[in-house]
Amino acid sequence: MQTVYTFPLKQHIGAPSVPVVQAGDHVERGQRIAAIPEGKLGANLHTSVRGTVEQVTDTAIAIRADEKQPDTFMPISGEGVLELVREAGIVGMGGAGFPAHVKLATKLPPQGVVIANCAECEPILGHNISRLEKNPTQLVHGLRYAMQATGAGRGIVAIKAKHVEAIRSLKNVIDPKTMEIHLLEDLYPMGEERAIVRECLGVLLGVDQLPSAANAVVSNAETLCRVAEAVEQKKPSITKDVTVAGRLKGRAIQTFLDVPTGTSVETLLEKAGGPAAEYGELIMGGPFTGRRTTLESPITKTSGGVIAAMPFLHETRPLGLLVCACGADEARLRELAASMGAPVVAVERCKQADLLPSGALKCENPGCCPGQAERVLRLKKAGAQAVLISNCTDCTNTVMTVAPKLGLPVYHCTDGALRAVNFPLVRRMKLNRKTS
Repeated sequence: MQTVYTFPLKQHIGAPSVPVVQAGDHVERGQRIAAIPEGKLGANLHTSVRGTVEQVTDTAIAIRADEKQPDTFMPISGEGVLELVREAGIVGMGGAGFPAHVKLATKLPPQGVVIANCAECEPILGHNISRLEKNPTQLVHGLRYAMQATGAGRGIVAIKAKHVEAIRSLKNVIDPKTMEIHLLEDLYPMGEERAIVRECLGVLLGVDQLPSAANAVVSNAETLCRVAEAVEQKKPSITKDVTVAGRLKGRAIQTFLDVPTGTSVETLLEKAGGPAAEYGELIMGGPFTGRRTTLESPITKTSGGVIAAMPFLHETRPLGLLVCACGADEARLRELAASMGAPVVAVERCKQADLLPSGALKCENPGCCPGQAERVLRLKKAGAQAVLISNCTDCTNTVMTVAPKLGLPVYHCTDGALRAVNFPLVRRMKLNRKTS
């Protein structure tokens, strides 16, 4: 049984939270243990367990949990949606963790729209859909509160058409006067913020534009559910829904709702039956954008998945890397190449991947690829005898039209995760949409 829970001070975009407790303090479940730095972008941090603060460092707070844990929590205080969301420390739970109180402070015109991103973008992950199937009303309430905070007159629930049960549940509780359901195709990265706006509103935003440019705010499904908890139950952000999958002794894919933040990866894997004797790596997040993690790492506000991937394939031929803005970055591809045992001889970027001043890559039109033949040819000329790619569903189709003809085997950053759950590999995919 896990006794020490670790709470990183930076679980969001912005400045790290500032500790308001010290070693030796006894804290109650739900108590605030770190605060937003004065005048900076950030989020409050609360403990998910009752116990004694064991250590406070520049990066994290460690709390030794009491043997008996309460079902209750210390409620937050505040008036109105924005104040309660701020006090609760809610951040975007589907990506980088942008503080929700700042996003919901966006003022939209009456014709503006809040879009609930229920795409469950990454393959394998299923925790968002599990929550919607079990409690669709919570999502609808959270969407209504977000509309109230932003002033939007309309709400859209964007969800992949394949999630039939969740859609049926939502139709039973949605407000047809102010809300609608928009069905999405099953391709990656359909849950990317700008892709959601494009599909729902017919507006293709620039790489440097926010949804507000289209009179919209996009919020992840679980984030909106946590907003409803903060407003209705005065609950701080102390639990996270997580998908656990891959090389497990139990079922290959399992979802766990309301996992206490600070729980270790090892503890969560054990709840899923434990990892198999052999696996290649542990991934925190989804197959496309997840990062390598460890058994000791904690579940945070933005943790979506824990995946025990297949053992690495051995490859000694020189690799060319094709980096996509929608998938693994260059550092992640180099990490995978090293684990495979392959030297990297060349690196290319997807032709639609724009480099922002921050150093991040953004796709000009997520999920709609004009072709990668030129990039693949460059990798071949640079001496690559195989390619490792991180491209989206559509980009991968274009890679597969040329690479095999050039005698280049194709590996994808998602291979280890997808093989571990017997999912089809991301190679040539059947799509209904036009790709030109």
